[in-house]
Amino acid sequence: MNINFTAVFEKSPFGYIGYVEELPGANTQGETLEETKSNLIEAVQLVLESNRQLAEEEIHGKEIIKEHFGVLSA
Repeated sequence: MNINFTAVFEKSPFGYIGYVEELPGANTQGETLEETKSNLIEAVQLVLESNRQLAEEEIHGKEIIKEHFGVLSA
């Protein structure tokens, strides 16, 4: 699967803030740009895991079909 997101990094008086435009809730901060990038990877993973868990709770007990789904970027 190949999905590309847009990471935005902004200099602040305390270091950097970072967020992903396409994924609300995936945001972080760090003292350096490198730390902020690393933190943002973790934030994206946590948002996706949290969304998966919320979806699992929502569909619990329902008759569903689950399958892998990949998106290739152009």
